[in-house]
Amino acid sequence: MPHGTERLRRYLADELGECRDEDVERRLDELGTLEATLGTARVDAELDVLSALANGTRYTLVRVLVAAGEELCVCELHAVVDVSESGLSHALSTLVDAGLVEGRKDGRWKKYRATNRAVALVTLLDGSVDDE
Repeated sequence: MPHGTERLRRYLADELGECRDEDVERRLDELGTLEATLGTARVDAELDVLSALANGTRYTLVRVLVAAGEELCVCELHAVVDVSESGLSHALSTLVDAGLVEGRKDGRWKKYRATNRAVALVTLLDGSVDDE
């Protein structure tokens, strides 16, 4: 029996009133199916997005771009965060790779805007924290 199944066996015995090996195997199969529906690629992609937001500078940039509702120039974003130009460039690159912002060249300026994914995540997070 795989590691951790003894606790599962006790749980199923409590829930079902008794527990047989078949009950444990059936539940393990059900759980395996749930895990498989996620897919490794999807989990990795979602972790990339969450990792991109797990930094104060990058999170601030996303929040500012979502709040702006329009493109902002790199020079405007640089005024918002206290990082070097290379730090800003790296942060924006990470956000682009995660699909949270899009950038475009406009003459000699580089402009960025929040993607729909970023708007959705910020909207979700807005409702998850109580303001005090």
